[in-house]
Amino acid sequence: MIEVRGLSKRFGATVAVDGLSFDVRPGVVTGFLGPNGAGKSTTLRMLLGLDEPDTGRATIGGRPYRELPWPLRTVGALLEAKAFHPGRSARAHLAALAAGNGIRRSRVEEVLGIVGLEAAAGRRAGTFSLGMAQRLGVAAALLGDPAVLLLDEPVNGLDPEGIRWMRNLLRSLAAEGRVVFVSSHLIGEMALTAERLVVIGQGRLLAQTSVADLSARSTSLEQAFLELTSGSVEYRAAPADDAKGRTR
Repeated sequence: MIEVRGLSKRFGATVAVDGLSFDVRPGVVTGFLGPNGAGKSTTLRMLLGLDEPDTGRATIGGRPYRELPWPLRTVGALLEAKAFHPGRSARAHLAALAAGNGIRRSRVEEVLGIVGLEAAAGRRAGTFSLGMAQRLGVAAALLGDPAVLLLDEPVNGLDPEGIRWMRNLLRSLAAEGRVVFVSSHLIGEMALTAERLVVIGQGRLLAQTSVADLSARSTSLEQAFLELTSGSVEYRAAPADDAKGRTR
């Protein structure tokens, strides 16, 4: 289980995360939602030990990420789609990760098959489209057969078939009893993929609930999300009618 307790992080005068507490349990897909600048990426980075919290604690299975003996075999993460050396092939990239984490080499071919990159495994990863890079990132996250998955915008760059594949993959991984925590701006996709939601705004928890319960608050999940986060939006465009008038 992921446990976040009183987590705070400040960058200069900017408070990115402010006393945040929530849990993410296994067996369901949990969506991580919030407006731009809500603190989602900073929270994920603190979970993965990439940023040090000013106060509070974030643990995975009761331990901070940095204390995990074989992190990739406990937590699979996708934060950046192109987090690989562009000159390496997809297979070589995964093989290097496997070698450094005590993972059997045959697992490389298994995850290439799971994400549908067998035919492109020998190509330099730097030539991949964004969608292919996302699939390679998912393969890297799955390499250690982890119990916990943290994914930031995993459908970004995927075509409709790829989005459906990702949706089914996340659901199947959760059904196996894993923790699946997915950050996304696509509210409609979360309505189809997730069962639980953690919603934050301006670094604070706004809701920890089910998709069904949040949707029931308004006419749709999107409308309920917009109403919940209306006071936490960092950037707000002019209404469409007003904007059209200004461009005439």
